[in-house]
Amino acid sequence: MTMTAEMPGQVPWWKEPTRDQWVAWIAAWLGWTLDAFDFTIFLLIMVPIAESFQVPLIEVTAVFTITLWLRLVGAVGSGWLADRVGRKTPLMISILWYSVCNLFAGLAPSFALLFLFRALLGIGMGAEWPAGAALAMESWPTRSRGLMSGLLQGSWSIGFLLSSAAYGLLYDKIGWRGLLILGVLPALTVVWIRIYVKEPKVWVENRRIQREQSREFRAPLLDIFRLRILGNTVMACLWMASGFVIYYSVYGMFATHLQKDLHLSAAMVAMPIAMANLVAFLASGFWGYVADIFGRRWAMIIPAAIGAVVTPFYLFTDSYAIVAGAFILQGAFLGAIYGQNPAYLSERFPTEVRATASGFCYHQGAIWAGFTGPVLTYFAANQSQGFAMPMLVATVGAAAAFVVTLLFSPETRGKELVPQLTLVERPA
Repeated sequence: MTMTAEMPGQVPWWKEPTRDQWVAWIAAWLGWTLDAFDFTIFLLIMVPIAESFQVPLIEVTAVFTITLWLRLVGAVGSGWLADRVGRKTPLMISILWYSVCNLFAGLAPSFALLFLFRALLGIGMGAEWPAGAALAMESWPTRSRGLMSGLLQGSWSIGFLLSSAAYGLLYDKIGWRGLLILGVLPALTVVWIRIYVKEPKVWVENRRIQREQSREFRAPLLDIFRLRILGNTVMACLWMASGFVIYYSVYGMFATHLQKDLHLSAAMVAMPIAMANLVAFLASGFWGYVADIFGRRWAMIIPAAIGAVVTPFYLFTDSYAIVAGAFILQGAFLGAIYGQNPAYLSERFPTEVRATASGFCYHQGAIWAGFTGPVLTYFAANQSQGFAMPMLVATVGAAAAFVVTLLFSPETRGKELVPQLTLVERPA
């Protein structure tokens, strides 16, 4: 049994990784955390943006829809580049991309230009994940990969916590433009990555074997749809699509629900979101530990089922204490079902197509998530309970699909990531 707990004669799990392995993981962690800050800050300022440009709220929700859709473009491009030239280069490009786009969005003089730059931000945002996830998971030892996958993916919650804290503390002083302009700061991490991060040994060896055997994988996106792994690809896509819909049904419109339905102040909106994300980060580590003991699937199925039950408690009450308390609790469940995304996707696909496969399966889910904002807003505008009922139906329905898909998916706990070519490929 693969466990993060130490067996007799083993070193503690945190001493097993080398310095280079820690640096690679930290680089991916920073990239995803700062990516989350740049994206989620927009979820908190959709109402003031609509008021500032005097456009309907549903048009502003369309901005994050297009941003989500363009993530797939960035993910496929970055995944291909990461499988061809290494994990490090596309990671740096992606961080620079989404940082600069957020700066230009904050300076945009019109809604059309804001729409354009936030849409383009989606390409950089999508590009970060496949490169960062492959870099971290290929570098990390098998024994504690589930735990560190949870803490890596959970860093999205830290980014959301930072954006909600910035919103609560700074919005009244610098406005929505200032909050977007803050998003240029992640660009500074690129210098550190360029100097200190090394490519994973498993990828370096895999590329050497490809060249030596004249078996270059020049179109990895096509390879993941070959019959041998098509079923795995389809199930991974269904799992990620349902997970994305859950996330944007729970978190995507929650701030808008508090602003429009309950008419709460910036500080009152920010507090439960910040605390729920802190809980989600900690819970992602806990469920990651569970994943290393009982398996990747159960570490996601259990919190998803519990989270579906928690959902009504923060949607159908006017009591701020209950709303805040239940939403913070949700962070431990539906807020933490994503921790195995890096490990589970990395373990389901071979090295030669790993970044492309992970990027595509993960970010095609963003296409479905992109519908949640406009659809929930449409139904909220046409019935008396506002966002509560649409958010409930979408959350519980997607959670059910999430659980069923995982029940029929393979278990990968303890799988070694190897450099050998495992897909049959035509000679170049």
